[in-house]
Amino acid sequence: MSRAVHLLTAHWLHWLNGLVAIFVGLPFAAPILLAAGHTEVASAIYAAYRLVCHQWAFRSYFLLGPQSTYSLGELGERLGPSAPFGLLGSPDLGYKVAFCERDVAIYLAVLAAGLLYAALRHRLEPLPIPVYLGMIAPMAIDGFSQLFGWRESTVELRTLTGGLFGLSSVWLLYPRLDVVFAAGRLPEPVRRPSDAFELVPTGGGPR
Repeated sequence: MSRAVHLLTAHWLHWLNGLVAIFVGLPFAAPILLAAGHTEVASAIYAAYRLVCHQWAFRSYFLLGPQSTYSLGELGERLGPSAPFGLLGSPDLGYKVAFCERDVAIYLAVLAAGLLYAALRHRLEPLPIPVYLGMIAPMAIDGFSQLFGWRESTVELRTLTGGLFGLSSVWLLYPRLDVVFAAGRLPEPVRRPSDAFELVPTGGGPR
C-alpha cells in the first residue's frame, strides 16, 4: 500500500495528464466510430459526455464532413428546427465531436497547460486568485450573455475564452496540488530481501 501511495503522490501529474488526454480524446473518437459503423460504442461516448456538455450541433465541431462547424440557421434550414439540438451527424454533414466548441478549447488548454507545467513546474509560481478571476471573466461574460439570449457567441470567442479558462485553471491549481502532494508524500519504500535470503544458519549441530 505504501508503495502505491508513493507512486500516486510522486507522479500525480503524469497520471492526471494521462487521464485528461483520454478525457479529451474520447469525444473526437466518437464521430470517427459513428462514421465507421460502431454505433453502440459511439452512442455510449456521446451519452457519457452529455452529462458534462449540452453537445448542441450548432455549437460543436464536425469531423469527416465538408464543414467543421454549422450555424443554427444552416442546420435548421436543412434538417428542421429541432435537429440542431440533438443531431449527431450524417454522411453529408459529417459527425459532431462529443464536446461543444468551448469545452474542446477548455480541455485541450488543460492538457496543453498540464504538459507545459510538467516542464516548468519548478519555475512557476501559483497564479494569484484575483488574476485568475480576471482571466476567467471573459468566459463568464460570453457564456452568460449567450445563455440569457442576449447574443450568440462565435467559434473564435468560445475558443479564446475557453482556452483562457483552461490555462488559468491549471496555473491556479497545479502548483498548489504540488505543495499538497509533496506534504503528504511518503518516502519511497526500501526493497528488502525476502525472508528466505535473510535466514543465516547459526553454528552448532551436524553439517
